[in-house]
Amino acid sequence: MKIVVLDGYTLNPGDLSWEDLKKLGDLTVYDRTPNDKIIERIGNAEIVFTNKVPITREVLEKTNIKYIGVLATGYDVVDINAAKEKGIPVTNIPTYGTASVAQMVFAHILEICHHVAAHSEAVKAGEWTNNPDWCFWKYPLIELADKNMGVIGYGRIGQAVGKIAQAFGMKVLAHDKYQNKDLESETMKYVDLDELLKNSDVISLHCPLTEENRGIINKSTIAKMKDSVIIINTARGQLIVEEDLAEALNQGKVYAAGLDVVSKEPIEEDNPLLKAKNIFITPHIAWAPKESRQRLMDIAVDNLRAFLEGRPVNVVNK
Repeated sequence: MKIVVLDGYTLNPGDLSWEDLKKLGDLTVYDRTPNDKIIERIGNAEIVFTNKVPITREVLEKTNIKYIGVLATGYDVVDINAAKEKGIPVTNIPTYGTASVAQMVFAHILEICHHVAAHSEAVKAGEWTNNPDWCFWKYPLIELADKNMGVIGYGRIGQAVGKIAQAFGMKVLAHDKYQNKDLESETMKYVDLDELLKNSDVISLHCPLTEENRGIINKSTIAKMKDSVIIINTARGQLIVEEDLAEALNQGKVYAAGLDVVSKEPIEEDNPLLKAKNIFITPHIAWAPKESRQRLMDIAVDNLRAFLEGRPVNVVNK
């Protein structure tokens, strides 16, 4: 079978190998594919892999695709209903980035708590050498122990974040419609959203984007939060009403925010968060350590192999 990867560069900019995928068919990998080249590049390929290149109903009607592999957990780039109508399985990669994303959550939190980069630059600029005291700090320093960590969405990643929070001595307040009561302890309990908003010192988002939770962080929910709350988002940018968060940051209601995602990516020049106070924005890289990307590659190969053997796995449009 002919296999096409429409946008392979982000997954593999050259530090991984496509060899295992090559063993399963006649492979062509494009670094990037503009929208006006999608149908042409798919051509008569039966197997298509995509990360962010959209596979629409039109694309499906004008090609002979038999299988679509999404090189990510989220699969909203594919019209899964149209694929289902045509009997085309769509698979995703559900578990590859749990450790990496949880680690990024705390990279943001610890940067907010200690401003390591800014203090290091101050030292290099001579501020410590010329300081009259034996130490100095340019920002408030925050200790996490005994603070409340609110986790909205307590699936695999949310639980990994909760485990790290507990290791820091925090108490976890988790909100999820699917609750595993076996996880509850003296330092972790499930709560409703209002209780989480009211009592959390740090709030981290780990829920999939749905119409029900789109804009879950907004002027109204922010008003219910503690003053000087910290907000972290490594899930989906559309979970936050960005104008409302920017306003809350500038007014000091929200002390700081750490975001790895925004509503439209790459971020646009007029995004209000770019000029907000005390915000840290990374370019959607929580998933991207080499170890995480290798797991993604391995699972993508396993997904295709299972399909070719007649036992498809990780199908999102059964």
